[in-house]
This record gives sequence, structure tokens and C-alpha cells, in this order.
Amino acid sequence: MLRLTDFIIDCPDTMKLAAFYSEVTGRPIKEGSSEDWAGIQFGEIELAFIRVDDYRAPQWPDSEHPKQFHLDFEVDEIESEQRRVLDLGATLRQDFNGPNGYGWQVYTDPIGHPFCLCRNKGVIWTDQGPIWPKHD
Repeated sequence: MLRLTDFIIDCPDTMKLAAFYSEVTGRPIKEGSSEDWAGIQFGEIELAFIRVDDYRAPQWPDSEHPKQFHLDFEVDEIESEQRRVLDLGATLRQDFNGPNGYGWQVYTDPIGHPFCLCRNKGVIWTDQGPIWPKHD
């Protein structure tokens, strides 16, 4: 049986990046975290940060230094969350929100990893994909 246990992000400073994502998600950094390995627990899955001496930041959307992954965070109110993550050190890269307020915004964390704030309130997620709410 296969079970996902960790999502590990390379970085030059584990505690600094863990502190950023701890503030973004409102979850504490795990006890025992260190300069070599830090983590934030989400149920059975840990978002972890491992120190890499020769870290090279991805350059989204440049394909020469590709992103290789990104995180999506669902939010109810994108404007207040946008202000919060910008104050924490994120950088807004692109806005894909439609006129009805649904969509996503691409940010990079303080060392260049992309992540998105997504506003999909009212969307029902199924195995076949999202069912979007009806708008008049």
C-alpha cells in the first residue's frame, strides 16, 4: 500500500521558510525542527523543508529554471489573504481571477517557490472535476 507522508521543499534556510508557511497556513512548526529539516504537519502529511547548500530558486514562468511544483491554498476572501501573504513576504506574480471573483493568483514565497491563492467558494469538487456555482 502506498501512502503520501511528506511533501519536501528544497531551500537554503529551513527555519525561515518554515516560519513563512507557518504564518501563511496558521499551523505551527513541528517540534524538533532544525536548520537541516523543518516541518509543518497537516494531518497525516507533513510539509517539510530541507536545507540545500547550492539552492537555485525557480524563475516562474521561465522554463530554464522551472518551478517543478507549486502549492494551492483555497481561500474564502482573496483580498484579505492577498494582503496578509504580501505582508509576510510573498510576491504577486499573476492574477487569474475572473470578473465574478473566482480563480487564482500566483505568488512566489520569499525564496522563489510559486504558490497560488485560489477562490473557489461554492465549487463542489468531484472525481470528475469541479462543478461551478451558477451565477445570474
